[in-house]
Amino acid sequence: MRLPQRTKIHKKTSKSGNIVDSALIERLKVIKLLVMDCDGVLTDGSVYCSADGEELLRFHRRDGHGIAMLHRSNIKTAIISSENSEIVRARAKKISIEHVFIGVKNKTDSLAELIQLLKIENENIAYIGDDVNDFDVMKEVGVAVAVGDAVSKIRSIAQYTCVNNGGQAAVREFIDLILWAKEKS
Repeated sequence: MRLPQRTKIHKKTSKSGNIVDSALIERLKVIKLLVMDCDGVLTDGSVYCSADGEELLRFHRRDGHGIAMLHRSNIKTAIISSENSEIVRARAKKISIEHVFIGVKNKTDSLAELIQLLKIENENIAYIGDDVNDFDVMKEVGVAVAVGDAVSKIRSIAQYTCVNNGGQAAVREFIDLILWAKEKS
């Protein structure tokens, strides 16, 4: 189900100083699940490689703290990643993300599985992405979000584009916005 795009009517300033339209604030108030891509969203998209071929990723601690804040507010979190990386699974475990899909070819199928499992509606889901493999799934959620350095195709469909880049606390920026909007209800 595709949700209709809403026109921007009134604008408000969030705690972080970002201008946010009233239609987005209303959408944020009903969010029950935040789904994230990993590479380029929770990380900056870089991969560190050792001489032995071991890969390492860098995550921002503020994103992890923000995820804990969401959990305390009874908002669930999930990762859907095209990469098949045990590093992603380990990081998700450390920050208590229960629903983790790695090595995914079709992200909309994983989203449908989450909707069925959690018994929620598309409009109750926010998705934050950065690249073309997030495009289709972002069209299926209530709030589509792009990190600051997302490709233009992703920014073009996002209802919110973060000031911060992927791996630079963009997820935390958006989490703060969700929590701010829910305080307003």
